[in-house]
Amino acid sequence: MLHTLRPHPFILFFALGIGYHEKLLREVMQAASFAVFSSAPSSPAFLRLGSHKGNSVVATAIGNPTTESMAAKWAQKTVVIPPQRRGCHLITSKILKEIEQDLSGFKCGLAHLFLQHTSASLTINENYDPDVQDDTETFLSHIVPEGRSAPWKHTLEGPDDMPAHIKSSMFGCSLTIPITDGRLNMGTWQGIWLCEHRDHATARKVVVTLNGM
Repeated sequence: MLHTLRPHPFILFFALGIGYHEKLLREVMQAASFAVFSSAPSSPAFLRLGSHKGNSVVATAIGNPTTESMAAKWAQKTVVIPPQRRGCHLITSKILKEIEQDLSGFKCGLAHLFLQHTSASLTINENYDPDVQDDTETFLSHIVPEGRSAPWKHTLEGPDDMPAHIKSSMFGCSLTIPITDGRLNMGTWQGIWLCEHRDHATARKVVVTLNGM
């Protein structure tokens, strides 16, 4: 698209100053245009979808054959966490068990975890001492009141429901973790927590999306 290219004024001055004719000037502009576009990285043309088995799907970006090996890859899987008692639960091993095969194919990238619920939450915290999980639940129960004295209007689904919504918003429903050499690159003491805020919960679904090279 030559009309979008504006050569440096010196190029035009030099070309006109020594008497270059219009055809040669056009060739100079075309050469400059080629240099600009050939130096830009090739962008993938489309995504090639891989096999779709159960809750998992894999896609690979396809572009220039010479750069296909460096193209971005995507993988996605829904991990179902069985019903948990109210409190904070370490689920790192459960997540890894479901995604380790796909995860091993990434040299560098990001893992995004999304919880599909409004009365539970995800966070990253201590992976060693379970007292940290108990203390966190104690803190949450202390700052978000329940029962008849609580000021909530939304009580149709039980006295623990509105507090669960508030706690879910406090911690959030998603996490982003770097991928390095086929593993989740977390700190030594970091683990993935599912915080269950209901007294009688159902199974929870976590959508894990992997992106990288």
